[in-house]
Amino acid sequence: MGRKKRDVELVILSDIHLGTYGCHAEELLRYLKSIRPKRLVLNGDIIDMWQFSKRYWPKSHMQVIKHITSLLTKNTRITYLTGNHDEMLRKFAGFRLGSFRIDNKALLTLNGKKAWIFHGDVFDVTMQHSKWLAKLGAIGYDTLILINTIVNWIMNKMGREKISLSKRVKDSVKTAVKFINNFEKTAADIAIENQYDYVICGHIHQPEMRRITTEKGEVMYLNSGDWIENLTALEFDGTDWRIYRYQDDKHAQSVKLPKRLKNNLDNDLIFKDLVNQFLTVKK
Repeated sequence: MGRKKRDVELVILSDIHLGTYGCHAEELLRYLKSIRPKRLVLNGDIIDMWQFSKRYWPKSHMQVIKHITSLLTKNTRITYLTGNHDEMLRKFAGFRLGSFRIDNKALLTLNGKKAWIFHGDVFDVTMQHSKWLAKLGAIGYDTLILINTIVNWIMNKMGREKISLSKRVKDSVKTAVKFINNFEKTAADIAIENQYDYVICGHIHQPEMRRITTEKGEVMYLNSGDWIENLTALEFDGTDWRIYRYQDDKHAQSVKLPKRLKNNLDNDLIFKDLVNQFLTVKK
């Protein structure tokens, strides 16, 4: 018998960036297979359409999509909120099919409190005025992650601890730290003005959960992080929030991947299976 799955009221994932070298799809698949969420919010940049290429689409990436789709047949409500890397989906905002929906933002009432959930790129000045620069930066970031993967492979062979080059860059550049602080403050200010209890974002790949207080009030700011560097998510158990960290979850790490993933099942076959599952969702 397989291990019992963990019941979770609400899971929020963002910045998975399927289709890029930095995406930790296998780890995400293990996490998803270890839980039974009642509700799943995909908060932007799930598929990286900026860098999507048919030349790089591992089967583990398709399996993540397939697993998420299969949750629809298990009474999980799924909301896909658009981000900047999957902004092409914004034209489908308002789409509904059974328990699946696509939106640009979500307003939820959780245990009597109001939660405002959106990706967060609306606060990014680079996105607003220089999209080409943002896309160039994304390519550079993915290249840095690829180099980091090679460096960590060498470090592992030498018996040394892994390092995060991009995290070191972020932590050492004052403008990056300032951008993150401004991002969090802007989100908090607007949420307080609108009397939300929680404001939940992604986009900046920085997992966080803290109460922000201003002269106008206070709000709980949460960020789900990413599945490039941090491998994090947000979980709500009906009463409390927590930042989930894959590195601390021995149970998820022990989950075996499906044999068909290792047997190199063709992506076309996986896609056909995915479509069949999607069509069985109750309308």
